[in-house]
Amino acid sequence: MDKLYIVIPAYNERDTIKEIIEQWYPIVVKTGTESRLLIVNDGSRDDTYEIMKECAKSRPQFLPLTKKNGGHGATLFFAYHYALEHGADYIFQTDSDGQTMPEEFWPFWEMRDRYDMVIGHRSSRQDGKSRVFVTKVLKLTLKVCFGVTVTDANTPFRLMKAGTLKEYIGLIPKDFNLSNVIISVIYAKKGLKVKYMPITFRPRQGGTNSINLKKIFFIGVQALKDFREINKTLKGV
Repeated sequence: MDKLYIVIPAYNERDTIKEIIEQWYPIVVKTGTESRLLIVNDGSRDDTYEIMKECAKSRPQFLPLTKKNGGHGATLFFAYHYALEHGADYIFQTDSDGQTMPEEFWPFWEMRDRYDMVIGHRSSRQDGKSRVFVTKVLKLTLKVCFGVTVTDANTPFRLMKAGTLKEYIGLIPKDFNLSNVIISVIYAKKGLKVKYMPITFRPRQGGTNSINLKKIFFIGVQALKDFREINKTLKGV
């Protein structure tokens, strides 16, 4: 039976984390006794991790981990490596803010053996015009920097074959803030089998978004510099 790791980064999500666990845990149980729900607490300043540990007492396939604060991308990088090191066959990533819907996972799972990555396309978004604008700018930036067209590079709703991710994860800088973006770019550059499927993307279901437009601007400036260096690496591989 295929071993699935659902990985979720969490930062100051005390208002949503219990519901997220309740929503996603039944999926790992249904996919097999070796599957795991892995949530990585990114140095939250609230009691997110304490809630996670309490929930784990009655859920043996739930793994609550914690680490020093390093940002979303670094936390994903940590979680992906953990899943790979513990024998995952497939890795599914989503976020802890409740914007995605667990019931939409199953069509992705049904296609797991046909693609290297099945990724959500946020075709109808409910998270604000500014976020939609950022996604469009990112798409154009990736086209200019890498010469690839990526439908929705940063979607936090993606199912990946672990073997393929293991082959290419070494190309991602350890502390890079946009890990999922670069994974999408690498898969496009390498001509891997990727399937985009429309998903629902709701407003944040609780808590406060730690990323505002000012932070997005500075992340974008740094990303442009990093993109140039990463592109050199990709051309050399």
